[in-house]
Amino acid sequence: MEPAARLEQVSYYYPGADRAALLNIDLEIRPGEMVGVIGATGSGKTTLCLALNGIVPQLYGGRFFGRVTVAGRDTLEHPISALASQVGMVMQDPESQIVTASVENEVAFALENLRVPRPEMRARIAEALAAVNLAGLEARHPHELSGGQQQRLALAAAFAVRPALIVLDEPTSQLDPRSTADLFALVRRLCQARGTACLVTGHASEEMAETAGRILVLSRGRLVAAGSPAEVYRDLPLLAREHLRPPEVTAAFSRLAERGVARGPVPVRLADGLAALPALPVPAAFSPAEAPRPAGEPPLLEARDVHYTYPDGTAALRGVSLEIRRGEYVAVLGQNGAGKSSLIRHFLKFMDPSQGELRIGGEPLAGFTTAQLARRIGYVPQNPDRQIFSATVEEEVAFSLRGLPLSPEEKEARTARALGALGLAGQRRSHPFSLSKGDRARVVIAAVLIMEPELLVFDEPTTGQDDAGARAILDLTRELNQAGRTIVVVTHHLSLMPPYARRVLLLGGGRVLLDGPLRAAYHAVDLLAQTDLRPTQAVALARASRPGNLAVTAEEFAGTYALPP
Repeated sequence: MEPAARLEQVSYYYPGADRAALLNIDLEIRPGEMVGVIGATGSGKTTLCLALNGIVPQLYGGRFFGRVTVAGRDTLEHPISALASQVGMVMQDPESQIVTASVENEVAFALENLRVPRPEMRARIAEALAAVNLAGLEARHPHELSGGQQQRLALAAAFAVRPALIVLDEPTSQLDPRSTADLFALVRRLCQARGTACLVTGHASEEMAETAGRILVLSRGRLVAAGSPAEVYRDLPLLAREHLRPPEVTAAFSRLAERGVARGPVPVRLADGLAALPALPVPAAFSPAEAPRPAGEPPLLEARDVHYTYPDGTAALRGVSLEIRRGEYVAVLGQNGAGKSSLIRHFLKFMDPSQGELRIGGEPLAGFTTAQLARRIGYVPQNPDRQIFSATVEEEVAFSLRGLPLSPEEKEARTARALGALGLAGQRRSHPFSLSKGDRARVVIAAVLIMEPELLVFDEPTTGQDDAGARAILDLTRELNQAGRTIVVVTHHLSLMPPYARRVLLLGGGRVLLDGPLRAAYHAVDLLAQTDLRPTQAVALARASRPGNLAVTAEEFAGTYALPP
């Protein structure tokens, strides 16, 4: 059987680049196969995706060597428009792909361009929307859908074309855990049912291990490993070298195997880990004392019975009341649409409540202008690139000082402090977009820090970051917290937060479902389910091992087992 796609000794250099983005790649993807591609940021994952539909090199230019064929078509001999019928693309940000004003038209758009007859087009649209559970929403505007629904719509539009290959480039980086798991399962089901090959890139190791048939590891443009999920994710030295994270169940059982507690193959899927628990000795209970919350002073930020209803009648916040005290590190959790962004926008005075009141330092927020509030609350958005507009790192960081009544000496001192704190002193003359994604995030954080705010709000700071980049940013938030800053991190990446946050605000349906210590929140599985969050694999293992085991990390879970005599 002819492969769905084949790469033969493919190398590619972007225009003006000295280092290859892809180097000597040999690869075959079989019909019906789901292939996961992992690698650190800059490893070549996106370039590989773009090479499969001809965008690289046809649109980008540069130097291209080797041969790529999809369904027998050479990507250098066929225009991108012709290759679109054989390669469906789903990108990281579904909103960037939306071009029409209704769900039905979005799926129809590519079919119209391919001149599919109208009766067949209607049948394909109905089939595709039913397959991704969007039937009945044909007339809805795509921007009215949740993030998970938008990503499923992009998938439906790709599958309706009936290509030989579907390419999904980090499709779940902006989705909550349940939507992530659902999308991976949906992709696998559709690929198997249709015989369509699928290639998925990303950092969701648990979902990759559960659903992919084969895993490829890219490193600086090279294909350095390939194999089953078990073969790749059990190779912890390889993952460590490439700054990749194994599934939590793999990390936990690898630690148990090192200590001689567990024997046999190390599981990479949660079900296999749970099935292996009865063969282990009974673990010790693990329930450490929680650090008390700061008390004895007025809250830094508070919300009192805050409601907000959008003009279309959608209730985003429903009676939210909370207090954040100086020196706290708070994680705000909840699924897409839980109300997290609406709450943060109220903190920043981007939105005014329909009912209720917000205060900072005991003063009503209504009395502050947005500019005044920026000196009290710093905001780092989900996509820092959207805030960058200056030609040098120094100009970007210092920009917000222009309107302040400070001497040139004080402005220079503040700029130097902010650059030094973020490790950017040696790059002050560089253009921000010449830096890595992680360093660009640091530029934006430095631009916020220069205002010396009391409270810093990070909105999904780990989205699109590899494990090393995500932890570098979160390490920085911890350093800022230890230096006295109050930190609020909005996220749905539960596995990353235990070493950092001490308190959790769990939102669902515009309400605060839980406000308490992180450990208690992670084990409140019924409340997590109400907001489409799932307990991490470490929590699932701990809860299955014995009652009262409140471990929240793989290391904590493994540590509850005593060494064998």
